Amino acid sequence: MILCCDPLAQYKAHKAEIDAAIQKVLDKGWYILGEETKAFESEFAEYIGVSHGIGVGNGTEALHIALAACDIGPGDEVVTVSHTAVATVAAIELTGASPVFVDIEPDYYTIDPSRLEAAITSKTKAIIPVHLYGQSADMSPILDIAKNHGLRVIEDCAQAHGAMYRGRRVGMWGDMACFSFYPTKNLGALGDGGMVVTSDPELAEKARLLREYGWAERYISKIPGWNTRLDELQAAILRVKLCFLDSDNEARAYLASKYNHALKGLGFVTPKRRQESTHVYHLYVISSAERDEIQAFLKARGVGALIHYPVPIHLQPAYRDKLRGSDNLLETEKAAREVLSLPIYPELPEKDLQMVVEMMRCYR
Repeated sequence: MILCCDPLAQYKAHKAEIDAAIQKVLDKGWYILGEETKAFESEFAEYIGVSHGIGVGNGTEALHIALAACDIGPGDEVVTVSHTAVATVAAIELTGASPVFVDIEPDYYTIDPSRLEAAITSKTKAIIPVHLYGQSADMSPILDIAKNHGLRVIEDCAQAHGAMYRGRRVGMWGDMACFSFYPTKNLGALGDGGMVVTSDPELAEKARLLREYGWAERYISKIPGWNTRLDELQAAILRVKLCFLDSDNEARAYLASKYNHALKGLGFVTPKRRQESTHVYHLYVISSAERDEIQAFLKARGVGALIHYPVPIHLQPAYRDKLRGSDNLLETEKAAREVLSLPIYPELPEKDLQMVVEMMRCYR
């Protein structure tokens, strides 16, 4: 079986360093918010190019914390996309605010800035652009619109660790940005984990309070908060993996170039890279009107091609017809019918990639 992604392969690639990091934590006996977490927060913030990193339990909670730090709550609206992991919308709803959907750009699958203005009302408080599949949303016009309307911008960077937009990493552009370290991410833990980053000291301080009961000092809650902390073991593992993130992203880009060349002329739409951006290929996503037939053909031959995402959030049972903006998402719905993720991860053997390509050619 050729897997679409393989976290075990990455663990094996860095096994000695990861095992040593885990043993170091075990020997210290400090497992929550200790030296490893502080060091990783600092190292990751420096990597992104911001001043503060706040480690939390997962990517959903990172978004939840960021929204709450921006004082977004009941009665407010947050503009985002329906073509994303449901976590984006779940985080908005955790604050009591309401998601509002905007359609995506067909070439890049990210929020369409030309449709933002029409979605903004007096209730709108923030925009969450999702950097999907490994490259940035078009941040410059998004930021201009947000500034004109006095809105917060919170980047969802869960699928774009290390990606660049106009020479700066995603995560630097908005008021705050949020990352997931789910095991399949470009920077993945061996369990759950997340991070909020910002260069605003006041937002950073509020996020730190919110992640641990609002404690300014132990057992004394300055504000109401929650419990969502990045643990020492995951922080230690992520410190090791951060050292390899850029080279792993280069490996992904190399494999993507192989796919691009080999699939040219076969009638599949291959990923387009936004001008002045890099693509870190968290996923290698093709598009075809015959998506379901292609997936079934590959599955029958041992290739784990997956769909990200098969049902837009606005059409899922929990959200159908309940959210504003759900009636004009033609590109979103087209993407859900046609996208297919082919196997890609840094350790993917080229012979396996060539096998996938040969099967795609056989299908044609």
